[in-house]
Amino acid sequence: MLQIGYIRDNRDVVVSRLAIKNFKAEEIVGEIINLDEKRREIQKKLDDTLSRSNQLAKEIGGLFQKGMAAEANAMKKQTAELKDLARELSRQLDETNARLNDQLVLLPNLPHNSVSLGKSAEDNEIVFEWGSLPDLGDKAKPHWELASGYDIIDFDLGSKVTGAGFPFYKGYGAKLQRSLINFFLEEAIAAGYTELQPPLFVNEDSAYGTGQLPDKDGQMYAIGLDKLYAIPTAEVPVTNVYRDVILKADDLPVKNVAYSSCFRREAGSYGKDVRGLNRLHQFDKVEIVQISHPDLSYAQLEEMRLHVASLLQKLELPFRIVRLCGGDMSFTSALTYDFEVWSGAQKRWLEVSSVSNFENFQANRMKLRFKDEEGKTRLAHTLNGSALALPRVVAALLENNQADDGIRIPAALQKFTGFEKIILK
Repeated sequence: MLQIGYIRDNRDVVVSRLAIKNFKAEEIVGEIINLDEKRREIQKKLDDTLSRSNQLAKEIGGLFQKGMAAEANAMKKQTAELKDLARELSRQLDETNARLNDQLVLLPNLPHNSVSLGKSAEDNEIVFEWGSLPDLGDKAKPHWELASGYDIIDFDLGSKVTGAGFPFYKGYGAKLQRSLINFFLEEAIAAGYTELQPPLFVNEDSAYGTGQLPDKDGQMYAIGLDKLYAIPTAEVPVTNVYRDVILKADDLPVKNVAYSSCFRREAGSYGKDVRGLNRLHQFDKVEIVQISHPDLSYAQLEEMRLHVASLLQKLELPFRIVRLCGGDMSFTSALTYDFEVWSGAQKRWLEVSSVSNFENFQANRMKLRFKDEEGKTRLAHTLNGSALALPRVVAALLENNQADDGIRIPAALQKFTGFEKIILK
């Protein structure tokens, strides 16, 4: 959530920057500023009323001490009227604050100055490429055919038990999943991250704190009876560890990593581009999260970007990094880099990670703060990234490494899998 003081002092900047995200903010910003002025007027009246009431209480006490009960009792009528006025002003203030907050949560985060204008993924900027694209020939099979042929992923069984988008992993497939999770976790721990194992469900405050609510309400699985949400990413519980927390400057950066299953409704997803592992409702992911000093958050973003790149290089997967344009960015992000791996049989790029800096947008919602070197309390910056999401990594690994005698496992993974190839049993 943007800070009201910044919006008030930089109205034109907010409107113009949000236009980069193709968001028309002028009307909402105007309403926010009007509500903020009203809120401050009511707050001043309430403060003045309470001050006058307190002053009268002291005067009445003094009159009673002097034995001037009649005069004191006459003044009590004024205090009663002031108390009634204070209650009414408090009601108006609560109502105005609620209306102000309802408008504030509609504004996306401001994009970083490096973010370009654009409407969709076609307008994203490629900033880095690595690896040679494999030439698999015309007989190369897409991963869903390989999964079926080697009996390692069963999509039909998942549909039977739960529904589309909830596959079963079997044998080599299950071991490959577990091996990738362990590999990603160990690499993150070696890079200085502390491992957490978070809950798979969060409350409304947590979903609101990281920006899933109200923006992504329709994409989340909700348990209405308990008012809980299945997490779309471990970012949500891990970042919310620090909700309503004041850290010390020496604590920063906080670096956590977590593996979790993730759940996304992905309403409206259909067609060839979502076949197999390309888009699932339940999938596994290892997430890295950082809480950073505002002056250093973009250096931390670069560190995270290099970390994700190193994972893909060790997996020997050709990839590219794209900087998202305004129209393709998330509601909460200030700057996002997407990592895309080449899927040899599908002959297309598949997104496997997003690494983002949210600056103080999430921190403002969560009241995540720190005391700086001068003892001043400030909002921290939050960052997160997939390191990595498994489904499309598995898809690319299966497709790019297929051969007549099996599917080769990259050397970096073999100590985790215990086998060098997936072969027919």
